[in-house]
Amino acid sequence: MRISRSRTAFTLVELLVVIAIIGVLVGLLLPAVQAAREAARRMSCSNNFKQIGLAVHNYHSAYKQLPTHGSGTPNIGGTPDGETAARAPTANHRRELSWLVALTPFIEQQALWEQISNPLQDPLTGAIFPSMGPAPRRWLAHHAVTRYEPWLTEVPGFRCPSDPGVGLPAQGRTNYVACVGDSAFQLAGIAGDNGQTNSNQAQNARAGCRGVFVHRADSRFRDILDGLSNTICAGEIATDLGDNDTRTRGAHSGGEVSAAGGVLLCDDEVDPNRPQFWKAGFTNAPLQGGGTDEEQRRGYKWAMSRGIWGKFTTISPPNSLLCMETNNFNDSILPASSRHQGGVHVLMADGAIKFVTDSIEAGNQSSAQVGNGAAYLPAGSQSPFGLWGALGTRAAKETDTTLE
Repeated sequence: MRISRSRTAFTLVELLVVIAIIGVLVGLLLPAVQAAREAARRMSCSNNFKQIGLAVHNYHSAYKQLPTHGSGTPNIGGTPDGETAARAPTANHRRELSWLVALTPFIEQQALWEQISNPLQDPLTGAIFPSMGPAPRRWLAHHAVTRYEPWLTEVPGFRCPSDPGVGLPAQGRTNYVACVGDSAFQLAGIAGDNGQTNSNQAQNARAGCRGVFVHRADSRFRDILDGLSNTICAGEIATDLGDNDTRTRGAHSGGEVSAAGGVLLCDDEVDPNRPQFWKAGFTNAPLQGGGTDEEQRRGYKWAMSRGIWGKFTTISPPNSLLCMETNNFNDSILPASSRHQGGVHVLMADGAIKFVTDSIEAGNQSSAQVGNGAAYLPAGSQSPFGLWGALGTRAAKETDTTLE
């Protein structure tokens, strides 16, 4: 008698079919997982911005004004920035500290604020910086000589989780900057590095500085006549990754960006095959402030109030070109930007967080901007940049600008 014994097992073909099916399922599931992760990062980014909004309101409740964007000690008599050990004790910050510096004790960064607001020793030289430290404009060019730790500190609450940028040559990165309105005219604000102003500066600032924040000037909620819920207080930016991204590295306009057609002056510098990047050999924005080209990029200095580091304008729609006029400090087209798909977060003056799409109505991009002089729209004009521009003005009497 012979007993037949059969063995049960997968054949090679069956095993390959099962593996193929699993691969297809993973391929179908992966985009959904990535989308869920991005949704979580976007929610976390919104929450970080919300905490900043609450800090702004708490600050206003405590001091009866908004944190000054462009605060600190003035540069009187050429007092140095503290770039050498001998000069560190006499350093000033040229009235260039951003609104975020004053908010640190209101976002659970009391330890960092204690370092900033008290004299601090340089770990490299032993020299002692004065209270509030040196100007944050140029660290990298002198990092082997002096080192001011607070400006190099990365504050988690100032970062969007969707932005992968880390480390040098940035100081401390930020993804949240102040809204300075719908005009690039007189973005330097109402005073110079020395803290002094004149009638011409004041007149220009009254005409062109239409945002919640006016550089080097005090602002209050009562100044926002359009209503807190109708006015953008701050916006999101992407930080530079070391490439030629049109949103994070500035091109030189070669002309006046606040005059008619100025918004479009950098369009010819874009790579036609990759519109998100500048073309090879594009005209880079000129250097300013004694730093290096590598450190003069978007989002690289959270403590710096000026230009590409601390401001955004509601002129071009979100994720548009970063177009610089004469330098990285003053009059420039500074759009909001982000690593999210299709738009950016903005903080309204009432503390609400809104997501604004890249397709928001932005009026006539060829228009001159509001300023002081024959080449500009007269002071008090309605924003020429549609809904987006109207949201950036604090007192232009545009009332139909509520975002849903």
